[in-house]
Amino acid sequence: MNKQDLIDSMAKAAGITKVQAQSTLDAFMGSIQTALKKGDKVILVGFGTFSVTKRAARIGRNPQWKQGMPGDGTIKIPAKKVVKFKAGTGLQAKIK
Repeated sequence: MNKQDLIDSMAKAAGITKVQAQSTLDAFMGSIQTALKKGDKVILVGFGTFSVTKRAARIGRNPQWKQGMPGDGTIKIPAKKVVKFKAGTGLQAKIK
């Protein structure tokens, strides 16, 4: 399901226009993005939790690197923040 399919489904389920459903979905996603950017968790009981965690810097290795090539085939991967989603028990129960 892509975003347009989700908008169509929301409009039909809620009995609203597709424009209203798109506006609602955009507002929902914007609110989640704003909260995550501030470092807050977004907890939707029965659905799941969105959170931001820090991934430490690490060394990566190019698997295509061959002996005899200049350098040692490693690269530095910088630290960054990543978004995580943990499904709630209500959501997990509905997909079993």
